[in-house]
Amino acid sequence: MQKSAGKVLASIFWDQDGILLIAYIPKSQTVNAEYYVSLLVQLKDILKEKRRGKVTKGVLFLHDNALAHRAIATQKKLGYLGFQCLDHPSYSPDPAPSDYHLSPGLKKQLKGRHFSSGAEVIAAAETWLDGQPSEFFLSGLQKLEQRTKKCIELRGEYVE
Repeated sequence: MQKSAGKVLASIFWDQDGILLIAYIPKSQTVNAEYYVSLLVQLKDILKEKRRGKVTKGVLFLHDNALAHRAIATQKKLGYLGFQCLDHPSYSPDPAPSDYHLSPGLKKQLKGRHFSSGAEVIAAAETWLDGQPSEFFLSGLQKLEQRTKKCIELRGEYVE
């Protein structure tokens, strides 16, 4: 038996062109509204830098219903930053692109590998993410429309 590197938790923000921000959550950190708001501010700065000229009409933003995402402080900051939020149906995993598109490929890439440190996990994950073409990210967002339509047609029943 070899000791595992343990969990590495990350918040990943991405758009149709690729990864915008990966924030690795320190082991002692709880993802609360204060922490999440700080990530949103970083994201806004990164959007100005990486997507110069593309964010003239604002940002259409999708995140799930986690407590930190629904908090009043978060909602106020989203409005202040000019992010327009898409509503995510309560208790529904259906329209969560990171869950159905990003995470499965990443998990498959990391499955069965042994990492001796969190830094090795991060390096492997970033190598895989950096290797994805922009078409990969665009297709994940295109699937969002299809999955959302299917969810509506099935009246909110789980969509696989």
